[in-house]
Amino acid sequence: MFRDRQEAGRKLGVELEKLQLENPIVLALPRGGVPVAAEVAKALNAPLDLAIVRKVGAPENPELAVAAIVDGDPPDVVLNREAMEAYSLGDDELRDLVAKERPELERRRMAYRGEHTPLEVGGKTVIVVDDGAATGTTMKVAIRALKRRSPLEIVVALPVAPPETLTDLAGEADWTVCLSELAHFRALSQNYLNFPQLSDDDVIAICDEAARSRNAKPCLPKVGTGFGSKTCVKPKAHRANPKDRDAL
Repeated sequence: MFRDRQEAGRKLGVELEKLQLENPIVLALPRGGVPVAAEVAKALNAPLDLAIVRKVGAPENPELAVAAIVDGDPPDVVLNREAMEAYSLGDDELRDLVAKERPELERRRMAYRGEHTPLEVGGKTVIVVDDGAATGTTMKVAIRALKRRSPLEIVVALPVAPPETLTDLAGEADWTVCLSELAHFRALSQNYLNFPQLSDDDVIAICDEAARSRNAKPCLPKVGTGFGSKTCVKPKAHRANPKDRDAL
């Protein structure tokens, strides 16, 4: 069990240093992935940014994602073709659903970044970090959007996840790094002694501090205010079929 997200990030940083990754940048999935990613970025002396994802729910079933929007310039839309077929969604209907979620993505982008644009990932080794993954769906969406931006490599970095999720993600990313594989994965919070809920202000403050620690201009607007681990470093098993890259 991890003491907190910061300890998990420090342990991940140790493992990622061993890979000697070329030209790395670290992207956190907010909100829980941000304190983990900040420690990883510190260990690698790499810049920190966010991968902001907004789910697009099915009609009358908002919990089922028919697509997702990933922040970028412009934002990327990743489709769940199976769910679209199940609901017989045409292009116009999907376009309307995406349009309804765009304002929330924009709100989050403005809250976290202000007028600053996302870091350029082209030609970089992109390390995508969260505080854990149950199904890995959000991580998968982020990876597929990032692939369109021509990174050198994509690395998934997680403190904890079930084996089946890691296998799934290994088919998407170039590397997966996970400190602890749990066959009987339950609530993510059960893997941490201290697992507070984070606010938008917490995210902004952590990223601002990460930028200051690298003597860089903060990329976000300023606001007031040991465990015995099993380490899994897996090379990518296979590349996704280009025709399937839009399916969740």
